[in-house]
Amino acid sequence: MVLNYIFVAFFVIAFVIGLIKFAILGDAEVFPAMMNSTFESSKTAFEISLGLTGVLSLWLGIMKIGEKGGVVNVIARLLSPVFSKLFPDIPKGHPVTGSIFMNIAANMLGLDNAATPLGLKAMEQMQELNEENIKRNVRDAGVAERSRQTATNPMIMFLVLNTSGLTLIPVSILVYRAQMGAAQPTDVFIPILLATFFATLAGIIATSIYQRINLLNKVMILTLGGMCAAVAGLIWGFSQLDKAAMDTVSTSAANIMLMTIIVGFILAGVRKKVNVYDAFIEGAKEGFTTAVRIIPYLVAILVGIGVFRASGAMDWLTDGIAWAVTACGMDADFVGALPTALMKPLSGSGARGMMVDAMTTYGADSFVGRLACIFQGSTDTTFYILAVYFGSVGIRYTRHAVACGLLADLAGILSAIAICYMFFG
Repeated sequence: MVLNYIFVAFFVIAFVIGLIKFAILGDAEVFPAMMNSTFESSKTAFEISLGLTGVLSLWLGIMKIGEKGGVVNVIARLLSPVFSKLFPDIPKGHPVTGSIFMNIAANMLGLDNAATPLGLKAMEQMQELNEENIKRNVRDAGVAERSRQTATNPMIMFLVLNTSGLTLIPVSILVYRAQMGAAQPTDVFIPILLATFFATLAGIIATSIYQRINLLNKVMILTLGGMCAAVAGLIWGFSQLDKAAMDTVSTSAANIMLMTIIVGFILAGVRKKVNVYDAFIEGAKEGFTTAVRIIPYLVAILVGIGVFRASGAMDWLTDGIAWAVTACGMDADFVGALPTALMKPLSGSGARGMMVDAMTTYGADSFVGRLACIFQGSTDTTFYILAVYFGSVGIRYTRHAVACGLLADLAGILSAIAICYMFFG
């Protein structure tokens, strides 16, 4: 339902602003630009889905091997004490726990192409749990159908963990900074790490409040405290490295972890005497089906975003914020980087373009250029993730997913601004 309102708002706001620019400001190009964006965005949505087909097939094939080889069940048992607190509606030891962990681990390493299929697999497993619950407890056909289309608490917690974008190794951002001529491309590493951690923490707390999950217990206090200690240790460790060593360690760690997962799953399948090739093919077929299923949802969200951008609504929004900030007597230096922050929940590629534009316009080592990079790394594409993940299992009623996701985004944005002033202001 929330996505419905957002989708309508994109078009209505864009149309109204287009009329104002055409009738009052004499801008004859605004409506052609808006219409062109609909064609370009729908083409982009299809190309994204097409590009995901191979990756989805690969990783769902690997996951199927891990599932039949028992790896996913082992991970689920190990994480059961923590996940039973964050996901109380998921039975202890259920395989979805392993899928959730693999998705979060891939996101933390900045492996977006691996994280998406793993996340889609987790969503399918959570929907299977939802179906089982409906069969046990719902008799009315109409209620059952609506329940199938309504996000469950575990789905929402999982989505918020994804949209908060916890990333330990933002390799792609460091590469962009190097390409744009930054004197020290890795100087934003620690600020990104801090901002994304606070965004994730805020997302967990907000969702727990909505779902009445008690975080003040021994397991969660030790877990969150351990995460804080691990982040502090990682920050200290990387601070001891020079630029070249940091880039090498970051890239190597991500790729070694990814290859270890693939080989480990295959060897586990061999140990369990699983026909690894057949298991891979079985999972890969699911990947192809999933890629086709998400096309309509991607087209809807990306076309809405494209029209909103082409109408100039995003420019008006940032200009208004700059005026309001200045009127309050506050420093408005950060406003130049806001397009990246405002675009990030809507489109990853759009935010990436905004980040590059900020570095091109202001300089890679400018305050705005660095802040745009921190914005890019502090959160994830909330509406894209909602459209793809929920769309893959036919969810229409998102409940508090959007609110919690955007609260995590807001925490990431505010943290990024404060941290950037602290490091580079």
